[in-house]
Amino acid sequence: MDKSVCEEQVFNDVHSSHVVTLRNFLYYKLGDLEKAKDYTQEAFVRLWDNCSKVSLDKVKSYLFTIANRLFLDDTDHQKVALKFQIRSGVSESQQENNPEFLYRQEEFKIRLEEAVSNLPEKQRVVFLMSRIDKIKNKEIAKELNLSIKTVEKHISNSLKTLKANLDELNGLKI
Repeated sequence: MDKSVCEEQVFNDVHSSHVVTLRNFLYYKLGDLEKAKDYTQEAFVRLWDNCSKVSLDKVKSYLFTIANRLFLDDTDHQKVALKFQIRSGVSESQQENNPEFLYRQEEFKIRLEEAVSNLPEKQRVVFLMSRIDKIKNKEIAKELNLSIKTVEKHISNSLKTLKANLDELNGLKI
């Protein structure tokens, strides 16, 4: 019988053998040791959550793919934050302490969640898989039994709808 990543001892062995290289990989990309540690932990949490789907010979690849997605998400977030900073002419630390900014940020988050929840079901599912889970269009198409063109159309329509409903998103790449 093959060993499963879901077995505690196997998972611990995987963790021991990959935690340092994964953390270093993220640290080199991010330049922030604490963030690298957090993202390394997140990658292992996701491995544990999906342990039944990941074979032992694919574990390293899976971990590094998750780590890279976390890095890309962080980079995208930094770009959006920088665009908002530039648009408002206020530094990030000033924004974090500004009650008006915090209120507007929370209000925007609520409006964004509402706008996403109002998307048609297929569009919403495809959009969230693409933008939140960072799954490639080809994988989404395979998982949902759709053509790649249909997946692309759902994403495009979702973005158009969100931009139309949320004026803060105009001019931003999301």
